[in-house]
Amino acid sequence: MRRAIVFIIGVFVFSAISPTSLFSANDTFVNDNKWTRLVEESGKVLSDVQRMPDQGIPEDLLRSSQAIAIFPNTVSAGFVFGGKYGQGIIMIRDSNGKWSPPAIFTIAGGSFGWQIGGQATDFVLLVMNRRSIDGLLQSQFKLGADANIAAGPVGRTAEASTDAQLKGGILSYSRGRGLFAGVKLEGAVITQHWDGDEALYGRPISAESIMVKGMVKMPECASDLVKLLNKYPYKK
Repeated sequence: MRRAIVFIIGVFVFSAISPTSLFSANDTFVNDNKWTRLVEESGKVLSDVQRMPDQGIPEDLLRSSQAIAIFPNTVSAGFVFGGKYGQGIIMIRDSNGKWSPPAIFTIAGGSFGWQIGGQATDFVLLVMNRRSIDGLLQSQFKLGADANIAAGPVGRTAEASTDAQLKGGILSYSRGRGLFAGVKLEGAVITQHWDGDEALYGRPISAESIMVKGMVKMPECASDLVKLLNKYPYKK
């Protein structure tokens, strides 16, 4: 009798977590975990940056960028001169200006100048050409070697972004202790985080399948970030 009751309870619990509760109506995997929170935090970082008076990313650069990478709370691994490690997201635009779902990546290594161990820093990278996107889709992508990278200009005016647009490559920004500025992330390596993408989308999947091939739909956790990015329509 007891076994029968346990079996019935087990069936009931399994029904409660049936596929309809694991997937939303648009077949996007639903799982409130650290990776959905990472996507949400990435949106918050960009939102906070663009609310900084006269110190945000120039709007022209956001409109003409081919992709964006956001790494919240990246922590330095050494004292004074050393590397960093962080997890974040990358999203790319298609030829019509539509943003892809986010893919999870890590950033590690590189010498980022004067730093104190344990200090958390947010990084935002704007990818300005398709060649750099192709590099990001490889197994490892080294900034400064596989693509030119430069400290991005800040400010709202178009004049601030003209030179940067002409140079192309990748523009990088950092925010720490309330300050936002361009920073050159020379030598840092960006790599897809396969476990993070599997947890976010419910199955093993490559960054290329997420961002280029359209094999998943936009997760709900990215909705605020997409709304913010859509405020800067694509300008070829």
